[in-house]
Amino acid sequence: MDTFAAIAARRTIRDFTEQEISAEILDKLFTAGLQAPTNNHMREWEFILLQDREKRHQLLDMVIHPLDEKGALQVIDQWGLKNEDQRNMYLKGIPRQYSMLAQAACLILPCFRQDSPLLHPQTLSDLNPFASIWLCIENILIAAADQGILGVVRIPMEDEIRILKQQLHIPTNYEIPCFLALGYPTENAHRAKQIEINTIDKIHYDKW
Repeated sequence: MDTFAAIAARRTIRDFTEQEISAEILDKLFTAGLQAPTNNHMREWEFILLQDREKRHQLLDMVIHPLDEKGALQVIDQWGLKNEDQRNMYLKGIPRQYSMLAQAACLILPCFRQDSPLLHPQTLSDLNPFASIWLCIENILIAAADQGILGVVRIPMEDEIRILKQQLHIPTNYEIPCFLALGYPTENAHRAKQIEINTIDKIHYDKW
């Protein structure tokens, strides 16, 4: 697929078929991720694949307690969201927080080395490892779209990270930026309507 076509094809979905992702394709996706630029040139990234379905469900049961649509609507109203496209995206997404991770053909926990406190940085440079891992994740998502595979990320809460680290024996100086779920989309997989953006309106020359 053309690079620009793959970028355009990359969309968040939360409804997956049962089709597995081959080991060969997974290797391509991780290779693409590891081509991303890194803050210290060392690519201190590790990936945990939660492939055992029973163990995956047991782990998710510990950390995720999804809301139904009514509960999601209450949260959206509490957030004060007004844009209808944004509201609809959350209304569809919040109740699927568990199912999208449980059903995905591949569930990945990317991990990155973070020697200073992530949530209490002293300087902006302290967040360089965090920024770098997201470049890696986006490479994986674009490479996946090239193969007809789509996905979704979910940011874990602080208490969830504590449980994940404990259960999966993740070193204390490594952080988890997200759950990364990948799979082949169902025929009727919901794709959020994108907000229309004019590229020209986002570009400023020499000053804001």
